[in-house]
Amino acid sequence: MQKQLPNAIPPMWILSFAAINPKPHVRVGLMLTVQFLPARGRWQRTKLVGGLVMACLFATLPTRGSDPVAASPRPNPPDLLELSLEDLGQIKITSVSRKSESLSGAATAIHVITQEDIRRSGVNSLPEALRMAPGLDVALAGSRKWAISSRGFNSTFANKLLVLMDGRSIYSPLFSGVFWEETDTVLEDVDRVEVIRGPGATVWGANAVNGVINIITKSAKETQGTLISGGGGIEERAFATVRYGGQLATNVYYRVYGKYANRDEFTLDGKGAGDSWWMAQDGFRLDWDVSDINRLTLQGDYYNGELGGKFYKHSLTPPSYGPVSLPSTAEGANILSRWTHEFSADSDMSLQMYYDRTDRMYGIAGEVRDTFDLDAQHRFHLGDRHEIVWGGNYRFSADEMKENPDFQMRDPNVGLQLVSAFVQDEITLVPDRLHLTLGTKVEHNDFTGLEVQPSGRVAWTPHNNHTVWGAVSRAVRTPSRSERGISVYGNLQPLLPPLPLLVLAPGVGNPDFVSEELLAYEFGYRVMPHPKLSLDCAAFYNDYDRLQSVTVSPIELRFSPEPSPTPYLVFPLTFGNTISGENYGAELSATWQPLDAWRLRTAYTFLRTHLRSLPNSGTLSETSEGTSPSHQVSLRSEVDLGRHLEWGLGLRYVDRLTSVLQQVPSYYEMEARLAWSPTRNFELAIVGRNLLHSHHREFESPLITVRNVEVDRSIYGKITLRF
Repeated sequence: MQKQLPNAIPPMWILSFAAINPKPHVRVGLMLTVQFLPARGRWQRTKLVGGLVMACLFATLPTRGSDPVAASPRPNPPDLLELSLEDLGQIKITSVSRKSESLSGAATAIHVITQEDIRRSGVNSLPEALRMAPGLDVALAGSRKWAISSRGFNSTFANKLLVLMDGRSIYSPLFSGVFWEETDTVLEDVDRVEVIRGPGATVWGANAVNGVINIITKSAKETQGTLISGGGGIEERAFATVRYGGQLATNVYYRVYGKYANRDEFTLDGKGAGDSWWMAQDGFRLDWDVSDINRLTLQGDYYNGELGGKFYKHSLTPPSYGPVSLPSTAEGANILSRWTHEFSADSDMSLQMYYDRTDRMYGIAGEVRDTFDLDAQHRFHLGDRHEIVWGGNYRFSADEMKENPDFQMRDPNVGLQLVSAFVQDEITLVPDRLHLTLGTKVEHNDFTGLEVQPSGRVAWTPHNNHTVWGAVSRAVRTPSRSERGISVYGNLQPLLPPLPLLVLAPGVGNPDFVSEELLAYEFGYRVMPHPKLSLDCAAFYNDYDRLQSVTVSPIELRFSPEPSPTPYLVFPLTFGNTISGENYGAELSATWQPLDAWRLRTAYTFLRTHLRSLPNSGTLSETSEGTSPSHQVSLRSEVDLGRHLEWGLGLRYVDRLTSVLQQVPSYYEMEARLAWSPTRNFELAIVGRNLLHSHHREFESPLITVRNVEVDRSIYGKITLRF
């Protein structure tokens, strides 16, 4: 049975209006965005969105001899095929030590996905772009559901990977994971994505256990002018982006944007999975160079969408097991401000604040969350050998849970506080050759109290083309709201006649659940044996303790409420900390440029995980073992064909998943992109993804979400205009 195509373009309009006061001495900018969202054939919702109803007013006196509103010329981004591999190694990163340093000398396993990588790959979302990072496990569990992790323990709520966007954490304290379908921005405005494999808790805090993903967007000054892009095709029904950047006054730059995407459903048991969805997002950014030593940034986003998907809902009457369609929606907004002050070339400080509000409906449950975060840091030199970075953070997150009989919380409304401080000292043992970095993060949370996460890193550069590094780190993953007090019902399949058998996972949560612990040992080597060839390898050994477990309690006989009591059996499951173990592996990547117009990238990842539970603990099984592939191989080719043509081809192999709760076979897949750019300001591209199979499985989430969903082949066209 084939899936039905949509009857028409999804009924959503985005209307925008922009105006500038014509007075020569005063500049007033105003942008209004109105969304009309129809439902069931009638216009039932009309929103004048406050976060997207952006009214930015700035009054300035003109500078003598210049027009204060004349936009600076938009620089053309460099084509990375025009940059040497040595230039790529000197790309500046900030995620390792929260200060600027070169990629080649960083004492950690890190990969940078650049703007040119994103453009040439043709990806349409941030999770897709992460497939280009060696060592990451990126899998689709549904049309909108991603499972992304580093160094094992993958899940649709991977709880050991911290994700940041421009310094704002998008890690949910409810499930200790990331809602990737809500994590978006204008991809053309992304400057780079820094992907750290391994602990980053010393500077970023709890939950940066197995990795950190830091998404960094360009300043408004770098995105002047107009960008219009859009397209559609198979699976990518329709997508569009409009972004405009301008100048409000001398050294005051801004950009505003709106984007929309509608994606088709995947395949479930040979039919449509019912998980088609759409999402709209708008936002703005303002950058003000107040003086040579002071900079101010203000930015915000608003998103709203309807998320399709079928859920497994229990029932005490036949048919008592099966997927049902329940409403799933997501709406949220955030605003962030950052002030940076430079005391000198060797000393600076920053102060950042953001507010984030989310309103989600998961089908069987919902959540409204408000988060306020304040972060400060200071960098300075102490003598000739010590560069110190230190800072503090305060976060308050309050939620209001929407419950039903299938999803309940012990405390439906909770406010959580997090207070932390960190210090890191980079010690120059031998100038330009040997550096030692020592640091620690001290953090207090409402669940487990005080947590200390130290690390030591050393980087040795015996030659400009060689870097050897090693690290020892401690990191913790603090409990989530769900692990402490959730109750979720679901049917077991097959049912045991004559009574329905329900699983309660966990029974009543576990208020004694504590932090998971990691002690990590890492070693790496980067070398450029030839100007056209670079190699990067990293090896690790991770020792885990007090990992999340699921313990089994005796089966209970219960009766449904009046007026017609129905007997049923309950199989209670409860979270615990009874698993320990280790994993180890290696990550290899290479970049080779045989010709000036041709670049090849390849990567290989090896991973082994061994877990064990405490004797007589009642642990159901080590379900996290086998949720990530043991082997991954990727190869990507990028070539300029001449006559303004670009050709990109990607191949990847992913080993099978062997977890007790999911059995996913290994697979090969291929992506391709052909683009024509007659000018710098126009591009026409055709992109194909998952080309080797009409549909295939990548990941299976055992709880709540759609099961056995298969990823479909996708082909779409895209047009991009800049002026």
